[in-house]
Amino acid sequence: MSEELKQTALYDSHLSLNARMVPFAGWMMPVQYSGILNEVRSVRTNGGIFDVSHMGRLYISGTEATQLLDWLLTGHIAKLKPGRARYSLMCNEAGGVIDDTVTYRLSENKYLLICNASIRSAVTDWINWWIKNKYSSTQIEDATLNTSMIAVQGPYAASLMDSLCLEPPSSLKFFSSMDNNINGKDIFIGRTGYTGEDGFEIVVDSLNAPTIWNTLVENGMVPCGLGSRDILRLEASLPLHGSDITPEISPLEAGLNRFVKLDMDFVGSDILKTQDANGVAKKLIGLIVQGRNLPRHNYSINSNGAVVGIVTSGAYSPTLDRNIAMGYVSPEHSTPLMKLEVDIRGRIAEAEVTALPFYSRKRD
Repeated sequence: MSEELKQTALYDSHLSLNARMVPFAGWMMPVQYSGILNEVRSVRTNGGIFDVSHMGRLYISGTEATQLLDWLLTGHIAKLKPGRARYSLMCNEAGGVIDDTVTYRLSENKYLLICNASIRSAVTDWINWWIKNKYSSTQIEDATLNTSMIAVQGPYAASLMDSLCLEPPSSLKFFSSMDNNINGKDIFIGRTGYTGEDGFEIVVDSLNAPTIWNTLVENGMVPCGLGSRDILRLEASLPLHGSDITPEISPLEAGLNRFVKLDMDFVGSDILKTQDANGVAKKLIGLIVQGRNLPRHNYSINSNGAVVGIVTSGAYSPTLDRNIAMGYVSPEHSTPLMKLEVDIRGRIAEAEVTALPFYSRKRD
């Protein structure tokens, strides 16, 4: 018998807004409300909110917490100051990506690690194995089920949050965090996101999550679902776990070199150092795909009729008004402006390699 799908604390709020609910990573989640394309445009031009409570929230603490995280992640966690955060990868011994994570340093010996929903149990087991076998002075608390997380994204996210919060979140640098309060409800805020826009991710006790969500909606934030989130992250060329990054793909193959600190040792670092010295067998590229048919996951990428790679993510981009895709090809087929093709269910669509990201927001 399949495991019963979990519901976030905002499930009833989604139903009241006529959200279309779908199973995702063991949860019932909203895929859309007013329509995927409308939600994408709302985030790009004004602001939107997402229920991302399905993502894992793991508190890691103890006198060896820093050493543990520096061993398990590809970034210099020890160099983080309290109140700062870092995006990094968790690799296996073969250098493949177990998960991509955001780690907040809360104090000298306490961290909050955000992981993907579908891999939370595996990440927790992996961390616990290392605690048991090497870093025994460390504790892990899985707070996923008793907290909620709401992403507030878009050009007006900062001004709106300033108007609602006790302290102005706009004072935060990107990848910084603070404790705050909305309508008497305590919250934790990180200035991060998965859309390519400015924004914040709020962690709140699940009992208070509906109040925070409703306050944001009442103040003009458009409810958005997983469908628009996927297009937004693809436009910004942010990798999707399970598609663009997997345990069989290394961070260097995925073009995430800047998040891998090869001057330190961590799980899989010996393999990545070899790849850095000798080159990788495949590279993640961006493609602009011609025609009306959409490029999708697992469609083949061809050169003069021969298969040279595979699409990992693809969609129509309403922001750019064109079909876009990311995928892996051999290095000799990764040069920008190179002409390739995508086999879309037997129809060959012309495609051109392009530099990533597809979309970058205008900075102040």
